[in-house]
This record gives sequence, C-alpha cells and structure tokens, in this order.
Amino acid sequence: MADYDPAMPTSAAPTVQTPGPGTDPLAALRQPLIDRVLRHARPGEMLTPPALPGLMLLRQDRPEDTICGVYQPCVALVLQGRKRVSFGASTLHYDAQNFFVTPLDLPSVATILDASPQAPFLSIALPLDLRLLASMILEGVASPAPPPEADRHAMCTGPVDSTLLDAFGRLLALLDEPAHAPVLAPLVQREITYRLLCSEAGWRLRQIADVGSQGQQVARAITLLRQRFTEPLRVDDLARAASMSASGLHHHFKALTGMSPLQFQKQLRLAESRRLMLTERLDAATAAYRVGYESPSQFSREYSRQFGAPPMRDMARLRDAAESAGS
Repeated sequence: MADYDPAMPTSAAPTVQTPGPGTDPLAALRQPLIDRVLRHARPGEMLTPPALPGLMLLRQDRPEDTICGVYQPCVALVLQGRKRVSFGASTLHYDAQNFFVTPLDLPSVATILDASPQAPFLSIALPLDLRLLASMILEGVASPAPPPEADRHAMCTGPVDSTLLDAFGRLLALLDEPAHAPVLAPLVQREITYRLLCSEAGWRLRQIADVGSQGQQVARAITLLRQRFTEPLRVDDLARAASMSASGLHHHFKALTGMSPLQFQKQLRLAESRRLMLTERLDAATAAYRVGYESPSQFSREYSRQFGAPPMRDMARLRDAAESAGS
C-alpha cells in the first residue's frame, strides 16, 4: 500500500491484548507470531525481511486513517488489533480471528482501528503466487462451493483456523533461521496456498487463477489499467486485452472489484496523486495533470470526496501528523 504515515515512536514496552479465558482457542498458537513481529519490527515500520522476500510485517502504535494505495495479490493475518478496508462501495473488517485475501490488484482505502503503544496493531502479509495457485488447481485441489451471486468480490475475509496459523508460524520461525529459509520457505508458502484454496476463500482464488476463467480475463484488463491509468480510458481497449465484449467486461469487472473500470481508474489516479504531493511535494494542479486529470477543479472535487478534504488541506494534515509523530 502507498501513502503510509509513520507511527508515533515510544519507549514504552508493548503488551499483548488477550481475551478472557476460553474465548480465543488460538491464542497460544498466535503468541509466538506476536513475539516475533514485536522483536523484528520497530514501531511504525512495514518490514520486508531479507530472509523471506515478499513477506511484510507491520507494527503500528496508533490508529491510522485513509492509508491509500493498491493491494497486490496477498493474504494477510492480523495478530493484534483491527483493520477496515474499503474498495468501491464495499467495506471489510478483519481482526485476529479473520484473515484477509485478495487475488487481484485492487485500489483500496485502509484504516487501522485499534492500535496504541501499549497494544500495537500487528499484522503479516504474504504475496500470492498466482502461477502456484493455477498449478495447484490443475493438480486437482478442491475448493468449496461459490458464495451467493451478490457476494463474489475478489477481495474477502475468512476465519483463521489452527492449520493456517500454524503454517504462518513456521514461516515466521524462519526469521530466526535465515540459512534454512531458501529451502523451507517455498514449502511452507505452498502449504499456505493449499490451505487458502481449501478455505471459504478458495473459490474466489480459483476464479482468478483458473486458466481461461472470466476472472483471469478481468485480471488482464486490470494489468492494462495499471500500466496506462494516466491515459484516457478506452473500454474497447480493455475489452480487447481481456478477450471479452465491452458489456461482458463491465459486468464481470464490477462483480469482482466492486467498481466499474472508470471508477477503478479514478481510484488509481487519486492514490498516485496523493503519493506525489506527499513524497515529491508537488502542488495539486501539477499532481492532477501528472496522473491524467485535465481539470484541476474536477480533481479537487473527486479528491475531497475520496479523502475528506481538499488536496492542500489534506497534505497539511498528513505533514502535521508526521511531524507530531517524529517529535
């Protein structure tokens, strides 16, 4: 995800939020993962350990609003705290009892709901290998029945069970045995992929990774959109890239992403403009033109609807928050 605000540093020793006796049967299995993330990640850090390429550890010591960017295909576990992710008109909440997964690149707005120096938000995310998913599908790995027609978005949550948590625990344990990671990590990642395919989210993964599926066709259109989001949108070009009719693409695109192709492009443009203003300190008009807007006033209206404030006021808020966190 882009536009990540730094967290407030603290010298206080973090604690772990523990539910009452008997309310969380996975607490003991989760504890070693919590300990490792606390040991390896500093407050406010999104760590990608060299020993486990692609794995991300996040430790955040304060709530965060409107962390905007594009979720790439991944599975994520919250170990402590709660998070909200919005995409299109849909919103997902997940915590330590539910994993998060997306097999598509999706622009989203994420909010960390529960976090403090004493009980930081802790999560881990692992990229999904769509080629591995396709290979396992061809091998005959079964998935559950599809969800109802009205609930077939690619991005979803599902209940964490002991098998998935145990596999992630063994993956994180390799942080302390980096010499063994090149051999053992791919085996554990394959197991995690298998567990996901067998879970409630399995059908959603299958609809994207299955060779020749409509989900895979939509994924090709998304790839083109991400490469050319600053250009005027031509639905015919997207449909041609996806080997679909324009009407078929629109229907299946919205069913999977919760957005039309035009809304998807808008989300990409707004997220990138915010990154440009924040990290490269561009003014609003320059950022708007850079991402493809022709009208600064239209850009300001759409930006305000997305982030709750006009561009310069939003930038001032973000920079004040960063300075407060660093003081």
